Amino acid sequence: MIKSCISSLIIAFSVLLTPIAAAEKPEGSQAIEVNINQADAEEFDKYLDGVGEKKAQAIIDYRDKHGQFKSVEGLTNVKGIGPGLLEKNKEKLVL
Repeated sequence: MIKSCISSLIIAFSVLLTPIAAAEKPEGSQAIEVNINQADAEEFDKYLDGVGEKKAQAIIDYRDKHGQFKSVEGLTNVKGIGPGLLEKNKEKLVL
């Protein structure tokens, strides 16, 4: 009985210490793309790392005031969006 309890604990701990596979992108899945000239605030918030509701709305407000972005780097003109945030998300951003 004690051996089976110890075995169960060892298995439980090994499961807890194993990296979570869900974080890996499944084979054959498409990469997320966020079109900065078409996305709404909810998409920016949901798909971009480091972008919450306020920054998402700031992107929309900037786009409404200044027109469409001419480059992905143009996002850095939005208050609160710097080169680091752009770098974190560059794989997802498209025009």
